[in-house]
Parts: sequence; C-alpha cells; structure tokens
Amino acid sequence: MWTLTEDEKTGVAIFRFQSCLPHALKLDLGESVGILEKCQGWFRGFSCKRTDVKGIFPCSYIHVMKYGLSSDGLNGTATPVEDALVAEVTSTLREWAPLWKQLYVKRKVEVFFQMAHVMSELMELRKQLVTARLADRDKRDIKRHVATRLDWGNEHLGLDLVPRKDFETVDEDKVSVSDLYKIHLGSRNDVRHGSQRHDSVQPCRAPVVHHLLLNMKTSTCNSIGEDSDIFFWLYDSREAKSISEKFMVRLNKNGEPKKSREVDGLCALFTDLSNEDLKRDLYIVSQVIRSGRMLLNEHRKGLRHGQYRRPYGCAVLAMSNILQTIAELKEEKDFVLKVYMCNNESEWYQIHENIIRKCSSKYSAPANNSGLVISLQLLHGDVEALRRENKWLSRASVTHKLGFPDVMVPGDVRNDFYLTLERGDFERGGKSVQKNIEVTVSVLLDDGELVQDCIGKACGQPNRTQHRSVVLYHNNSPRWNEAVKLGVPLDRFQGTHLRFDFRHCSTKDKGEKKLFAFSFTPLMREDGSTLSDQSHQLYVYKCDESGDLRQPGLYLVLPCCQDGSSPGLPAASAFQRSARETFWISTQLSSTKLTQNANLLALLKWKAHPDRVGNILGRLRHVTGEEIVKFLQDILDTLFAILDDDAHKYGPLVFQSLVFVINLLGDSKYFHFRAVMDTYIHKHFAGALAYKELIRCLRWVMESLPEAVWQDHTQDVMRALEYLFKFIIQSRSLYSGATCGMEEEQFRSSFQELFESIHFVLGLDWPTCESLIMIQVAALRSFTAIFDELLHIFSVQEVAEFVRSTLASFPSVLATVGHSMDVVRLQSITRTVDSSLFALPESRRILLPLVLHHIHLHLRHQKELPTCSGILTSLFSIIKASSLDASVQEEVELMVESLLDVLLQTLLSIMSSGQSQEAGEFVSCLLSLLRHMTDVHFQHLMENFQSKEVLKEFMMKIWCVLRNLMKLSIFPRDWTVMRLLSSHIILRTVQRLAPYQLENFVGDDFDFKVWSAYFSLAVLYINQPSLQLESMSAAKRKKIFDKYGDMRVTMAYELFSMWQNLSENKRHLIPGMIGPFLGVTLVPQAEIRNIMVPIFHDMMDWEQRKEGSLKQVEAELIDKLDALVSEGKGDDDYRELLSLLTLLLEPYPSLLEKIEQQTWRETGTSLVTSVTRLMERLLDYRDGMRGDETESKSTGCTVNLLTFYKSELNKEEMYIRYIHKLCDLHVGAGNYTEAAFTLLLYWELLHWDERPTKELLRYPSQSEWQRKEALSRKLIHYFAKGKCWEFGIPLCRELAFQYESLYDYQSLSWIRKLEAAYFDDIMEQQRLEPKFFRVGFYGRMFPFFLRNKEFVCRGHDYERLEAFQQRMLAEFPQAIAVRHPNQPDEAILQSNSQYLQIYAVTPVPEAAGILRSHRVPDRIKSFYRVNNVHRFRHDRPFHKGPKDPDNEFKSLWIERTTLVLAHPLPGISPWFEVEEQELVEVSPLENAVSVVENKNQELRSLISRYHLMRPHGVDNVAGDDVNLLSMTLNGVVDAAVNGGIARYQEAFFGEDYIGSHPQDGDKISQLKDLMQEQLEVLGAGLAVHGRLVHPEMRPLHKKLMDRFQVIRSSLCRAPCAASQANTAGGIAGPEGFTVHRHSEAANGGNVPIPADGQDLDGIQRVFLQQLMSPAWKPCSDPYLSSSDKVVTVVASSWSLDCVTRKVIPVLSAHVGAAPPVPPRNTQAHASCLSVTPPLSPPPVDDAFHHQLGDLLLLSLCAPEQSYSASHFSHQPLLLIPSGMH
Repeated sequence: MWTLTEDEKTGVAIFRFQSCLPHALKLDLGESVGILEKCQGWFRGFSCKRTDVKGIFPCSYIHVMKYGLSSDGLNGTATPVEDALVAEVTSTLREWAPLWKQLYVKRKVEVFFQMAHVMSELMELRKQLVTARLADRDKRDIKRHVATRLDWGNEHLGLDLVPRKDFETVDEDKVSVSDLYKIHLGSRNDVRHGSQRHDSVQPCRAPVVHHLLLNMKTSTCNSIGEDSDIFFWLYDSREAKSISEKFMVRLNKNGEPKKSREVDGLCALFTDLSNEDLKRDLYIVSQVIRSGRMLLNEHRKGLRHGQYRRPYGCAVLAMSNILQTIAELKEEKDFVLKVYMCNNESEWYQIHENIIRKCSSKYSAPANNSGLVISLQLLHGDVEALRRENKWLSRASVTHKLGFPDVMVPGDVRNDFYLTLERGDFERGGKSVQKNIEVTVSVLLDDGELVQDCIGKACGQPNRTQHRSVVLYHNNSPRWNEAVKLGVPLDRFQGTHLRFDFRHCSTKDKGEKKLFAFSFTPLMREDGSTLSDQSHQLYVYKCDESGDLRQPGLYLVLPCCQDGSSPGLPAASAFQRSARETFWISTQLSSTKLTQNANLLALLKWKAHPDRVGNILGRLRHVTGEEIVKFLQDILDTLFAILDDDAHKYGPLVFQSLVFVINLLGDSKYFHFRAVMDTYIHKHFAGALAYKELIRCLRWVMESLPEAVWQDHTQDVMRALEYLFKFIIQSRSLYSGATCGMEEEQFRSSFQELFESIHFVLGLDWPTCESLIMIQVAALRSFTAIFDELLHIFSVQEVAEFVRSTLASFPSVLATVGHSMDVVRLQSITRTVDSSLFALPESRRILLPLVLHHIHLHLRHQKELPTCSGILTSLFSIIKASSLDASVQEEVELMVESLLDVLLQTLLSIMSSGQSQEAGEFVSCLLSLLRHMTDVHFQHLMENFQSKEVLKEFMMKIWCVLRNLMKLSIFPRDWTVMRLLSSHIILRTVQRLAPYQLENFVGDDFDFKVWSAYFSLAVLYINQPSLQLESMSAAKRKKIFDKYGDMRVTMAYELFSMWQNLSENKRHLIPGMIGPFLGVTLVPQAEIRNIMVPIFHDMMDWEQRKEGSLKQVEAELIDKLDALVSEGKGDDDYRELLSLLTLLLEPYPSLLEKIEQQTWRETGTSLVTSVTRLMERLLDYRDGMRGDETESKSTGCTVNLLTFYKSELNKEEMYIRYIHKLCDLHVGAGNYTEAAFTLLLYWELLHWDERPTKELLRYPSQSEWQRKEALSRKLIHYFAKGKCWEFGIPLCRELAFQYESLYDYQSLSWIRKLEAAYFDDIMEQQRLEPKFFRVGFYGRMFPFFLRNKEFVCRGHDYERLEAFQQRMLAEFPQAIAVRHPNQPDEAILQSNSQYLQIYAVTPVPEAAGILRSHRVPDRIKSFYRVNNVHRFRHDRPFHKGPKDPDNEFKSLWIERTTLVLAHPLPGISPWFEVEEQELVEVSPLENAVSVVENKNQELRSLISRYHLMRPHGVDNVAGDDVNLLSMTLNGVVDAAVNGGIARYQEAFFGEDYIGSHPQDGDKISQLKDLMQEQLEVLGAGLAVHGRLVHPEMRPLHKKLMDRFQVIRSSLCRAPCAASQANTAGGIAGPEGFTVHRHSEAANGGNVPIPADGQDLDGIQRVFLQQLMSPAWKPCSDPYLSSSDKVVTVVASSWSLDCVTRKVIPVLSAHVGAAPPVPPRNTQAHASCLSVTPPLSPPPVDDAFHHQLGDLLLLSLCAPEQSYSASHFSHQPLLLIPSGMH
C-alpha cells in the first residue's frame, strides 16, 4: 500500500534507471527527484526536470537528501538542504556543460582542456565537501579553492560574475548597494589577478615579507677527490657584509650528499627579506671547503694522520636582475654558478669581493671548470603558512636573516650568538717557514665543562661541540672571515666563556697538530650585559699540549682583551701572554632574552640606585627598539612602579618615557607588539592610581602648547593619545572596582577638563604654524581609537557627545577646504563611522547630522571625493544593516535632505569628466539612498521645493544621472546582479516621481526638456542588455523573472501612461521621439510592441495634423533605422521589427490597418512600405557586416543599400556615407578598381566650382573644386593600383583641362607626365585576364538581395572554376552546390535552404572595333576583351536528333546563353545581377567554325609569346619555358589526328551534308579556310617549338612532326596540282623567294613561299614575322616608307569557349605587343628585308594554301636539325608586297 513519505522527500539518482515496467519513471545518473509516496522498496515521485510526469522507481537507486518542505501531502514541495556552495557547484556545472562542448566546436582547444581540468577539480572538491568530515581550516581552504575555480570558469565562458563574501554568494537583499558594488569590485579583481580570496581582516600596516628558496641540484666539483662542504649565504656588496646565516651542503668525494637521506634536502629558505633588502646590491655567495690533505698534489704513501679543512673555490651570483625575473614566476628557475680558485690564500677572506669586482688577477678558474647548479624561487608571506600550504617546504632548512627581521612578532623567541673568526697575527716561532694555523673554538663553563653541541657551522647541518677553522697554508697572519653560530642555552650564558686553541698543522711530522697558544673571552660582562656587537682584539697566551687547559680557573683570572673591564695580569701566572701576537673576533647577538644595553639593565634594576632614577629614565630614549620590545612588559611594570613610588617627583619623566615607548610601537617593525601592549593593559596592568597623574600630565601638555619649546613633545603625546587613554580608563576601572566607585565626580570633572583641553588644541587656527597642524593631525588620528574604551565607563550618549564636540571643535571647513587638516578631519569621520560606536542607534542620532554636514560641504566643493564615497559606503552599509531590525526612516530623511541633490550634482560632474571608478562608487551610493526612500520621503522631498524652477532643475538632474547610468555602462557587462538591482531601483524611482512630473509639467506648464529627458530615460531603460530576457538561458531567465518580473514591460506601461496624459503636448515631441520609440520596438517582446503601436499611430496622426504630411516622420524613421544598424543591434531584433511593420497581427490591429482608417491613408501606407523595404535591406546589411562574414556578402549588401538610398529614398547624405563604406571594403580586400568606381559615384555628384562644402566624413571643410580635385587624384591612384590605367587616363585629362584653364602649369606638367607614365604601363606591365563566373543563389534562406537571383562575378587573379566554387561554398557554408547548369525548379526556389549554381562564362566585349583593328596590340585588346563588359556567354552542348555513334559532331548543337548585366564589369562591385538572358541555338557547323577559329587565335597568341625566345642553352634559358607550348601543340595535333578536324571533314564536307544543307555553303567554305589556316599556324608553331625544345624532348617533337604530316595529308588531297598552280601564280624574286596572297577566306594577308632549293630559315623568319605581328602598319598609310610597307597580316577576330580559354590568362600576360602609336623606325625593317617595288594587284589563287602547306611541311621535316640564333640572322629576302602576284 502506498503511503505518504515523511522523512524522504527529495533525493538524487545514484544509478541509471531505464525500465520498461508500467508507470516506471526513467532516470539518469545524478538526476534529482522529488519523492511523494513509498511502497515495499519503491518510491513514487517525479524528476525535477519533468515535474509534470510522475512514476515509480526503486528506493535503492536513490540517495535521500535532507530537505525543507513547504507543505504536506501530494502537493508538497521539498527543497534539498545542502551547503550553498555545494548547490552552486552543482548548478554551475550543469550550466557549463553545453558551453564547454561549444569550446571544442569553436576550436578553442586550449580553453576546452583547461575547463575540463577545472570541472574535474570542482567535482572532486564538491565530493570532499559533501562526504568528508573536515576541520574548519580545511573546509575553508576547500571553499576558497572552489570559489576561485568557479569564478575563473565563469569568466572564461563569458558568464556572470558572482559576488562573494567569505566564499559564499551574497544575497543582494541583505546588503547595501554600495557594499554590493565593493563586493563586485573585489571579486572582479580576484578573478583577473588570479589572487586567492582571504578572510576580510583589518589591513595590516606591516610590510610584505619575502623568502628566497635555494635548492642545490648538481655540483661538478667531484674531481676534488675529497669530501667537501659547500656554503651559501646572501651578501650585500654595497655594504660589504653578509645579511644572512650560512647554509651548508656536505658532499663526499664523488660529489654526492654525504648521507643518502639528504638527497632531497639540499635546499634552504632564506627568510625575512624586506622590500629594502631586495633593493640591496645582493649576491649569493658560495664557498667550497674541502676536507683532506693539506695540498691536493700530495701523494704520500701510508696512512694519513691529518685531516684539514682547506679552501678550494668560491662562486657568486648577482641577484639584482634575477630577483625581478623570479618574482614574476611561480616556479623555480635554474642558475649555474662558476667556481673560481684563489691564486693566493692570503686573499681567501675576500675572494668573493674580488670576483664581484672582477679582479681577475686574484682568482682563476680550475682546470676542471667546476660549477654549481642551483634553482631559486621567491616566496611571500608567513613562513608557517607557506609550509602548511606547500608540504615540500618542510624539508628546506630555515636560514635566518642576521639580526632581527624588519617585522618582529611577539612570541618569536631567538637566542643566537654569531661569532666570526676574523684574523690573527702570530710569530714564526723559530720555524724556517710560516705556520699552518688551525683554530679550534670551544664553549666552556667556568668549571671547564664543555657545552655540548652548541656550535653550528651553518644551517642544514647538526651542531657540534667544537669547531675547527679553515687552515691557510704557510700563513702567520691568516685572515679567515669564518662565521659560526653559538646556541648556548639561556640559563648557561652567565659563567660561560669561549676559548680559541691555536695549533700548527705540520706537513712533515706525520700530519700532527701542535698546540702553541690560546685566547679566550667570557660571553657576559660582570654587569650582566652580553658581549657587545663589535670586533674584539683578544690576547694570545702561549701554551703547549702539556699545559693544563682543563682548569679554566688558571686563565680566567687573566685579562682576555684590552677593554678596561678585564682583570689585570697577576704577578705569577701559569700562562704568559705573547705581546706580539693578537687574535681578532667579531660578535653579533640576536636574542629576545638577553641584552647588551647597560641603560636598560639600569632601568630594570632601578631600586638598586634610587638616587639615579631621574638619570636612568632620561637614558631610556637611548635604548634601541629591539631591546625595548623584548622587555616591554618588564619596562612598563618598572615605569608604573616608579610612578607609584613618587608620582609628584617622577610623574613627568615617567609620562615622557611612557610616551616614548608607545610611539615606538607605531613603527611598522614593531607594529605586532601593539597586541602585547593591549594584553598588558587588560591583564597585567595594576596601576590603579596612575590615571590621576596621566590626566594631569596630559592637561599640562595641552595647556603648554603655545610655548614653542613644547610643541615637538606635544606632537609625540598626541600620537600616543590612544594608549594613554587606554591606560587612564583601565586605571580608573581598577580604582573604581577597588573603591566601589569613589571619586567618580572628581574623575568626570577632570576628564571633562581634559577634553576641553583637547578641544582647545584642535580649535587653534594658526595656518602658518606647521607644527600645530601636525599636532592636530596626530590628535585626530589617535582620538577615534578610544571610543570602545570610553564606552566602558561612560554611556553611549555621553561618548557620542564627546565625539561630536571634538569633531566640531575645528575651525570652519569653508575656510580650509583643500587644506591638509581637511583630509585628516574626513579620515577621522571615516573612522568614526566605521567604529562600533556609530553602529549604535543612540549615537547615530547625535553624530549623523555632523557627518552629513561635512560630506555635503566637501561634495559641494568637489573635494576629497574618494574619501567621501568611502564614508557614504560605510554609512549606507550601517543603515541597511539597521533597517533589517528597526526603522531608519528618520535617518534616511536626514540623508535625503542633505545628500540627494549634491550627490546628483557630483555624479553629473564625474560622468562628464569620464572618471568611471569614482562614478561607480557614487552611483552605488545614490542607488542605496533611492532604495531606502519610501513614498513619504518622496512626498517630503517634493514639498521642500519652493518653486517649479527648482523642481525642474532637480528633475533634470535625476533623469540625466539615471540616463547616464545606463548609457555609460557604469557597471561591467558581467555584473548582472548589480545591474538588475540597479534597474529595479531606477524603476521604483521613476514610478514614484512620475506623478509629480505629471502634476507640475503638463498643460500650460509643459516643459520639453523635462519630458524629453524622461522619455529618453524610459527608452534606454527598456533597451538595457541586462534586461533582455530572450537572450538568456532558461534557468537564468526564470530566476530573474521570479525575483523582478519583466521590468521592461512595467517601464513600457509607465511610458505609455505618461504619453497618453500629454494630450496636445504630444506634438512638441514629434518627430524627435520617433527614433527613440522605434528603438523600443526592437525589443523582441510582444507585450511591449503591443504598447508601442498606438504611440506610433498617435505620432503619425499628430504630425499629419501639424504639418499636413509625414515627411519628417519618414525622415526620422529612416535616419534612426540606419543609426541603429551602425550601433550594431542584433539580427534577431531587426527581423522582429520587420515582422512588426509588415505583419502586426493578432492580439492588436496592425499599424497598416489603423492607417487605412485615417484620411492620410495613402501617405501613411507609402511611409510604412518604404520603411519596410529599407528594413529588408538593413537586415541584409546587418547580416553581411558581421565580423565573421566574407568580402562578397559585405560588398553585395552595401551596394544594395546605397542603391536604395539613391534611387528610391534620394537620401544623398546616407548615399555618400555608404559610398565610402563600400570603398573602404574594397580597399581592405585589395579590389582597387572597384574602390575607384565606387568613389567615382561621389565624384560625379561634385562640380568644378568654388562653392564651399561642409565637413563630411574624412573630408575637411573646403571648396567643391578642391574636394573634387582630391577625389580625382585618389581615383587615379586607385585605378593605377588596380592596373586599369585606361580608366585613369580620362581623369588625368580632366584634371589637365582644369589645371590648364587655371594656368597651374606645375600641376599640369605633373598630370601630363603621369598620363604618359600610364601609357607606358599599359604597354609594359603584365596584366592577367580574369575569369568570369555565373552564380545563382536559390532558396529562401539567402539574404534578400541574393535570394533567387543570378549574378556574374569577376574572379580573382589565377582563380579557376574549382577555386571559385570552393570560395563561394566557404562564404555560404550551409549552401548545397547544384552540379547541373539547368534552371532550377520551383521547389528549389521556394525551399528553406540554400542552393548555389556556379559555372564559368565568357565575356562578350563591346569594343569590337578595337579588337578587329590590325593596328591595336594584343596587350590593349586583352584589356578590352575583359573590361567594360556587360554581356557574357555560356555554351551548353546537346544533341538534336539521332546521335551518330561514329561522329557525334554531326548532331552536336550548342545552347548559347547570353547574360546581360545591369552594370558592366568591373564596376562598384565584383559582381552584378543578371538583368536579361538571351538564348540561341548554334548549329553543329557554326559551332565547328567557332571552335576552329578560336583555336587558331589561341595558337597565334601562344606562338607570338615564344617566337622571340632564345633556344635552350643560350643565356641559361631553361627547357621548362616551352612546356606550355609543347602541351598546347600536342593537344591540337592529337585532336586533329584522333578526331577533331577529320571529324569536321567527315561531318560537313561530305556530299550528303552539302546536298541537304545548301544554305550552309558559305559556312562550309569558311570552315575549310579556317582549317587550312590552322595548318599554317600549326606549322609555324612547330617551327618555333623545334628551335626551342630541349634535346631530351626531341622525341616528342618528332612525334608531333609525324602527326602533323598525317594532318597535312588528310587536308591536301592533290598536293602536286596545288603546288604547280601556286608556283605558276607566283613571282620569283632575286633570291628565289615567291610571295603569294592568301585567299580572302583565310586571313587576307601575304605569306612568303620558298623557291626550290633555297634555305628554309629565311622563310620561317619572314612568315613568323607576318603571322605573329599584327601590329605592322597597313600599306595604305601614306607616311610609311617602302620598307615599312612590306607585309600586312590581318589578325582574325576570335572568341573562345569555356574549354579553349583555360590557358589564355597565362598566355596573354606574356604576349609581346607594340604601343598604340609606335615610332616610325624605318631602319629596323630595311636592315632585315629587301623589298621589291610595288606592283598592281593581281587575282589571288585559292590553291595557295595547299602549296604553302607542302612547303612548310618540307621546311619542318628535319627534326634532328638544331636551330641556332645564327639561322635567324639578317638574310637577303625578296618579298612581294601586298597586292602583287
């Protein structure tokens, strides 16, 4: 039986449940479920994803969670109760999942894997939070890591910033807006800088502490062959001293750690480095000390008796640049230290200095090139915290800084005594050589007992009982500079001494060490002070091994040094001092328990000398700070004991000493000891009567202030005021507690008098007295720290009055605004507001008016704005916290009266100056104030305005501020919480102020500025990106809607209500508000649009009434729509607006329906139609101009839009603007010709006159003539860059005409030269012929300007059909390529897809006269073939009738489509729409004529390129140069042999075809002539090929010649007869040459024919010149000499189909051509040709072709012959001019 669950209401699926059982609810792993009922191991409930679907699922599959239930029964809703951060991780991971996958799709692989790692970390951390039982510290660390990763991921995915406090999400309803702003700011900084969040604590004044981690990785000193000690320390070269202890690594003779367990512990942490330390000239110094033989080159046999510590080498590393490098890294960085050896051991003590100073003569590199490899890392913060966070740091040896660190921490116990063996001077002692001296250091008690394990060589190694020094070879004056650290127990310092034994280490006497002297010194003097920090010269006493040093009493009675304190030398002594020998040491004490200061000891023992108390107290100032803080409690006890002993006598001295000690704790180095002072005051202080003397001394100091001599002391007293008051109050509390409140009145009276003295000091106004100002500053800074102490003995109201009177005691702020005192006053107010006193409502009533007064005064004068904003932030934070428990209406009322107006004025000033940081702070303060304001506050505010002018000024201020808040984006985009809360507050403010605006500014009191500001604010509000719910995820949208609703709709209703209440005043806002209201319609929200339609209708109606037309409305609409495009509005918004204007249906009547009911129906309908058509183009423009769109789409939509502005709207200014946008697009894409044609549109709008023009776009204000001239120059420049000089030359001539008419000959000369240079470029520069492609865009998913339209596009250089297709498909990745050329059907046209149909087309040039002219060079013809073309042709072959399987040419027809464009190419766009299509069918014969003619022209062009080239091997010409010629000839010859011409003969020359097609006789004859011409051209090409071909390609040439013979034989049916006929018809010249004329059907030129037996080279040359030089002058030119009138060859006009033209772009770029007007060089032709006199023209024999073919074949039948340049030298030729036979 199913029963309602009581404890089980919600859970999570821990297994996947996919069952086919009836009523089973399918669940995925991790899916949350709600549980309703339970029955026998089954639950009945629902998934939280699908709450409407209920089913059953097993109990074992569900992990039941704690819950909170809103109601019971089946309708109860349960919410899981879990940690807020855990819940956030869950929801965030779900939100990240789809976005994470999109990173991979968008190829952001690096971020993708980073996010994957972070998500895995979050899941693991969440698991620990949910399942593990963690300590509070560990749990806090995990939460910190979770929060950091959540914020990092949100930022990288572009999600909202989550405001956090203590790692938890902040509830915006429980904090003030100003606090929320600061939280956002802190969260953003944490995310951006990658910093970890820490607890919110009071800022610490202590400086940052740094630590240097050193890790020794490798040593290459293993060639020593002995054990070695390597020392590292930090050294300041500027001060020539060490600043740290030493760290030591012990290596064996193999260079490995001496102990295996030390392998991972070769690292040291140099601690407590301050910022100043890092600025030192720091070095890392490393010394290598070996342990073994005296000399490395000793090779004695037998057992060694001596082991010596001997110097080996030293290395240094400069840290000045390295510190900056490693400070930026978060990991270790390796460095190599090169080890150098000392040339002279007497310089060993300063070898590191010599290396630093680069004194290379004093050191040298060892032969084995030894070195050390170390790694360094700079760490920051507390050492213990670093060790906790980085467990591996536990193996690092802590190496302290010498002396105390810059920050001394209470409880840090140190008792380190550093001893340095400096130098010694010893006698030779009868030795022939100097001694090898070793010093043994021991620490002994007075009874001779050795203090065990108290000497440390360096950190990283255990302490030893004795220390042996380094031995310097043969040196009686050794200088060791060797330091050790003594760790003597504190209780043994008294009665302990150091002894130094000197031994000579002989290298001859079996390595024995002989004792010859010693020195000693006690650690503590007789007065109890420790050995001072300085160098000490010790006496040296002679002794030997037999001397009894085991009885220290024998030598301790002797003087140890010459300092006056040592005992004199006894008359009889066991040890004799050596007067000539001395030993020097230096010591340094770093102890928190011992002192070297006699003055301090005298103070602590003052009772021993009561008569010297005054002198002792006076000398306290000479004690160092380290000594004072070490004995702080003892010193304070002593001072108050002296005060209790005789307050009248010693009171002022004790007071001064106390002030000195208190001020010492203000130093950042001792800042942490303030806590020790506080502890002492509250737990150890016992001076119950001290308050009387302290108050008396304080009053005396205040009253003595006018005396200049006391002013410095007064300043010190004011700085110590905080702790003096603490001592006074604690002393009074002790006295009151002991006496049950006796003398209360006297105390209050004296305390009141004390405050009056303070007020007197603060009230002094001496602007020129700097010391007085410093005293007042010190007093204010100390005063606010005593509030809590005062509350212990006074009531809240009394303390508040004290504070108010103190803060009010200053001189007038108005007179000192900007003065330093003013800053201090504000700082005091800040601390007052932040104090616990101000949080009490009783004190706020007293203090708030004063605080508001000062803030108002500073804001009004725009002074100290950051401080004021900080005070306001604290103020609103307190007010918000208090409002949760009690009413704060009165306090808000005060704040409104004092702050609202000045806040608005301040914000207007800040926003105008662009100070965004300060603007954000003050905006948050304003919003906090508006948030607390109720209807009552607004009512009182309005009642306080004395006139409408004042009210108007206020309304304008608040509307402008709120409008700027949204316009300037004060809050970043990802601060969604802040933005939503701000929007909610603004909406409430608008709703509450709107009735007062209606009440005061309608009817006769209508004010345009107020209403315009209001409506602008409403429009900006509705368009806020943070309120556009449609662009948000469903979860985020629901969360916002549940909390705030759709605030846009609420504001839209407010706007509509205000508009309706304007009545006739609406006309004042038309047409100005049309644009803003149009922007509201872009919001894709149906209810808002429903509200806006009646407003648009109203505006059109009022405009019609006012002006009688809608011209202004139309102009405003168009301008606004275009402006909205420029602002980058979203595409969806535009599409929604188009739907609004065209299909405003359903819940409300459309705008068109409303218009049709009015008298202005026709004009209104026209307006809406125009706007609709403009919107279609704007939509396309918006699509095309997106950042990821391509060049073609951007260009096309821009052309479409500017054409619409020109042709339909006649908006010249917008037309010009889009001309320049299109020009910029072309220039950016490198389409300079199109850019020039685009700019030419603007050029045509200008005239050559002096009319002034206004500044426009990039043009300055200038005359129209000047602007057109500048445009002309730019156009010429663009045409030149596009290599279209022909289009630039007319502009040159236009400019030349203008310059000539103005007599500007300098400019005229320049433009003429430029024009001439362009003519040269035309003839000399290479230009490629572009390909053209027809593109069809089919389907409804294309933009409007492309949809179901056809275009012809001009391709890029070298771009073929396949490349163009790939480019178009890349531009339209969703498009489907249509592979056939047929017209698509209606289904494709109307489909919701994209289809692209692309094929190549051939241009049909317009300049037919130029192309047919014999005098025009090929380079010029090539230009006109592909430029200024608006007709293009495409041929599609098909078979009509039965297809002959043996010869398909018989039925092969051509469907020729001619496309006519709206504009010629090139133009303002690389593509234009097809305006018209012409379709014709070409018969098989006509097709054959066209194909052969085109192929002939292709061969002519190709041969003209190659015939002037040198053969292979001449001038390094490579054989690859003729590959194109070889392939082309091979293709023609193969086609002719295998089909081609033979098939044409078979198809069209047969009797059957001729009989059945009598009308084709002329075409058949034309085909025959063209085929014969192809034979001639082919022969000429083979001749050129034979001359140029590489020897290795001779077999190919022979193959071509053989096949050419086959072609000739197939075409020449009767060669002999033809030959005879042609020979008979010819005239022989003097050299045996005969020239015949072609038939007119061929090419109409003259061709030379060789006579029998003559050399064929000459005929080749002459024929090629005729065949390939169509630019020779015609014979009709009367100015030509006879030598010029040799041969005229008319180049046949040609056109190519899409197959034969594939190689033309490559060929045409290399075809030589003569200039348009070539020079008349008669010598050139006369030198190479002999010309017969002209004769009368005879008839031409048609058999000439057959004879020419035979002769050419004969001339080419020797493929083995190699042609050289000499074969083409000038040979005498006899030519018959044109017309002779």
